[in-house]
Amino acid sequence: MHFISGTEASFTTSASSRACADGVFAKSVLAKVSNYRYKVFVETLGWQLNTKNNEEWDQFDRPDTVYVAAEDDDGQVIGCARLLPTHRPYLLGEVFPQLMAGLALPCSADVWELSRFAAVDFNSKNTSALQQFSSPVAIKLLQQSIACAAAQGAKRLITVSPIGIERLLRRAGFRARRAGPPTIVDGHPLFACWIEIDPVEISPERDLLAS
Repeated sequence: MHFISGTEASFTTSASSRACADGVFAKSVLAKVSNYRYKVFVETLGWQLNTKNNEEWDQFDRPDTVYVAAEDDDGQVIGCARLLPTHRPYLLGEVFPQLMAGLALPCSADVWELSRFAAVDFNSKNTSALQQFSSPVAIKLLQQSIACAAAQGAKRLITVSPIGIERLLRRAGFRARRAGPPTIVDGHPLFACWIEIDPVEISPERDLLAS
């Protein structure tokens, strides 16, 4: 397993990298991520999202959007995440402000949003959409996403997530708390959650990635 992280215009791919670097985030990788998101969120979870050609993409997938993807040894996507700075348009602020329960929406270059997080391995019989948040891939993907956000200057993350990610955060030992109570949106419980970025968690001494 390895991770690819970056924007449409930059990427890094390495089993030992801990931050985003310059390069070209291949269009083929973006296509695989959008198709993977379609399989997870639309086909498997039944979310009502705008899609085209079996790809899930929205207005927040911009040239400056940061992506993190996990691939298996055959190059198949087995996990993904999206990172957006909150001083630019982002999912929580534009679509789900009610998840903040009346509190002020984050708007800062050092607060980033984590969304479209998934860790379903469609080639594995041991992973399902309901079990994904307890998988080792999910923990490593979250660690890599936090490291990537920190490399962009983030000090905190805010998520728009299904309830299952709360179990992942507890299991992985992250400092996280709800920003507001869960809310049913189109039949699915979603909530906003703060994740504090601890420098210890992203230090070189921590083994963030699988080889």
